[in-house]
Amino acid sequence: MSSILIRNGILITMNPARLVLQGDIYIENERIIELPSTRKTADQIIDAYGKLVLPGFVQVHVHLNQTLFRGMADDMDVVDWLRLRIWPLERAHTPGSVYASARLSIAELIRGGTTTAMTMESLNFTEAAFQAADEMGFRAIIGNAMMDRWEEGTEMIGESTEIALSKSLELLDRFDKTKGGRLHYAFCPRGTRNATDDLWKEVARIASERKVLIHTHAAENQAQTERLAKFGGHEVEYLNSLGLLGSNLVIAHGIWLTDKEHDLLAASGSTVAHCPSANFKLASGIAPVPEMLEKGINVAIGADGAPCNNNLDAFMEMRLAALIHKPRCGPRSMPATKVLEMMTINGAKAVGLADEIGSLEVGKRADIIMLTRDVLHAWPSLSADPISQIVYEHKALDVDTVLIDGQVLLKDGQFTKWDARDILNNSQEELGMLLERVPNL
Repeated sequence: MSSILIRNGILITMNPARLVLQGDIYIENERIIELPSTRKTADQIIDAYGKLVLPGFVQVHVHLNQTLFRGMADDMDVVDWLRLRIWPLERAHTPGSVYASARLSIAELIRGGTTTAMTMESLNFTEAAFQAADEMGFRAIIGNAMMDRWEEGTEMIGESTEIALSKSLELLDRFDKTKGGRLHYAFCPRGTRNATDDLWKEVARIASERKVLIHTHAAENQAQTERLAKFGGHEVEYLNSLGLLGSNLVIAHGIWLTDKEHDLLAASGSTVAHCPSANFKLASGIAPVPEMLEKGINVAIGADGAPCNNNLDAFMEMRLAALIHKPRCGPRSMPATKVLEMMTINGAKAVGLADEIGSLEVGKRADIIMLTRDVLHAWPSLSADPISQIVYEHKALDVDTVLIDGQVLLKDGQFTKWDARDILNNSQEELGMLLERVPNL
């Protein structure tokens, strides 16, 4: 068995007691064996003196296939963003361009300390995203977008209910719970306006039978939410009527939910994915996260897609999640510890892996990140609260080391298993070819 000793770090455990301590972590293969550890030797020793050591971040709403489109859909609301940019670009994807986009996404996520992501891909070629996650050692819950309803006012092109289901079932059988549990599948109806009753009902039935996660969008844009409420009812009430709510459901955004919908989400154990950067950039609004947390809703965080963000930086999302609610709810409404919980243990709970990841505890998988403290923007640190530093001061480039399943993927800020330049060059090349397939963009 291979072993790693992380020595003399400041351990931000995020365990039930939220302990912060100075000490060592001993790892064998993919799991934490001792914390704090008294071991003196291991196959590999990592010196963490002066560094913050914490569980890897868990983002619960990301689109890997969209990172290729970064900077191509700026300054639009969500309807034009979809109609004029995202639908045409996603339709032009090939397996090669999805693979290149996913590799670029995953490299950025790992470089910024994210070790797990729940992602919604496009209608086609989702196996290429799984291939990238597999090869790069990333922990991912990936789903093929499911759309069998035409969306009024957009150029969304879906497919039949039968085809949408058959694609997802094939991917589920092929990838779910593979690579030792590092890869999982999620059903991803794109939204209530994109999926028929029949599709939703089948997703609910199969997900219950096979213990599969469900990942969708809801209540993101005020005008769309009001239109849907007028013609079809409030989205979460609608999903509840079809048996979709539960601990296996993650809804992205949840900005325009009603009090009744909040109560339904809390009672069912469903998760809301808070995406502050994307919500700001698309002018969608601000989700009332303090109220959701007060009601007992599990709220986690996601960067969403690069075309509406424009990056996948967990630190930026945490800082915004902490700041944007304070003018309305008060300076103590979103303390740093609560925000870090949203990015770690709440995210792990959202994807059904709270017993495996999200905190530094004996028996859990060794998904661990280390942050360099002696940087100008996080100094001095003599009397600083390290959790506050993580949320308010640190940046993605402060991530020094990343382990997933005990595999060191980043060390001293450098990737250990792949060439970043190759990823950059390949993504640029694939984007050039993709744009030739969208002449009227």
